[in-house]
Amino acid sequence: MMSYLDTLKHPTIRRLSLIQFISYFGTWFSQVALFSKIVFLGADALTIAMTATMAMLPAVVLAPIIGLIIDRIDFKKLMGILLMVEISMTIGFIFINSLEYIWVLMILIFIRSTAASMLFSAEMALFPKIVSGEMLKNTNEIHSIIWSLCYALGMAVGGIATYYMGFNIAFIFDAFLYSIALILLLGLSLSIERIAHNESNYEMFKNGLLYLKSQKKILHLILLHASLGLTSFDTLITLLADLQYQTLLAIPLAIGWMNATRALGLLIGPFLISSLVSKGTLHYFFIAQGLAIILWSKLEYNFYFALIGLFVTGLFITTLWSYTYLLIQEETEPFYLGRVISYNDMFFMLSNIVTALFIGYASTWGLSLEAITFTLGTGFFVVALYYLWFKKHYLDV
Repeated sequence: MMSYLDTLKHPTIRRLSLIQFISYFGTWFSQVALFSKIVFLGADALTIAMTATMAMLPAVVLAPIIGLIIDRIDFKKLMGILLMVEISMTIGFIFINSLEYIWVLMILIFIRSTAASMLFSAEMALFPKIVSGEMLKNTNEIHSIIWSLCYALGMAVGGIATYYMGFNIAFIFDAFLYSIALILLLGLSLSIERIAHNESNYEMFKNGLLYLKSQKKILHLILLHASLGLTSFDTLITLLADLQYQTLLAIPLAIGWMNATRALGLLIGPFLISSLVSKGTLHYFFIAQGLAIILWSKLEYNFYFALIGLFVTGLFITTLWSYTYLLIQEETEPFYLGRVISYNDMFFMLSNIVTALFIGYASTWGLSLEAITFTLGTGFFVVALYYLWFKKHYLDV
């Protein structure tokens, strides 16, 4: 059995992983500052939800364009441009000092998230071109573990730094980290055969849609992967910090520690359950995810008990995310990979947006945060039933 360390001996995977670690840490470091800042400026629940939505929207509305760009432009060149865009937009956050300019902040978030979405999709389309089989599975999981580790460290350190040093220092530090990632990119060596695309953009777009439409199995896998959007808890955690825990802990610290605890579960989970997940057992882990979220909902009345629930909730997310992504990568022909991956990310982010808006509107309508969390948990029971149907009709297990 190939270990994660064996996989990291691949020079391209190793350098990309280091770049991911630095840039992801910076992103989550400034995420606490971003949400803390809008709460400090007096944003209500719906504004918070809309801000979270703007970070997810690009992958939904720009998916066809993102897919075309990924399939056409050299990965290294594209990655350099995208990192520079992220640096510029992050610096722009510094100049927002009133809710009067919240629309400007949302535009900056939209542009930065467009670059981040495109970069992520480009990486996930690149991996199957340089590795396969168990190494591809490990690469996906390493990517998820790095995300989780950075989420934990970034949220925890970002919460403390924002509390003691302020929002703008966090944004400056974030831009600095993106700059380091850009420098590391210059030393990235890629030796893959480029796939020639001689079609027009319109033909590429049309043929990509026709291919996806003809692949029913991939479409079902995309929907299964999108179900993980039910674990998009940014809005919920921000509301819990603002409405339920602020008498106990400052909002930046509450947001940081809740997200860090959840991310610790995301980090540890793959080491515990990755070897147990297969096409034959996947539905059990969807059920386990739902039960974990319901447990969290019952513990939310107490901040410290809620941390336990968040940790358990995080244990299953990374493996579910990486395994369903692997199934999509393995089923897709390399010629269409960029476009299929971008559409997959579109559905995933659409699910995140629906979840964020549901949390925001449900809270506005008077539904308790416990009831909202419980509802998200029950959604995974439906997903488990859907997977059982899918397995019966499309998998030879």
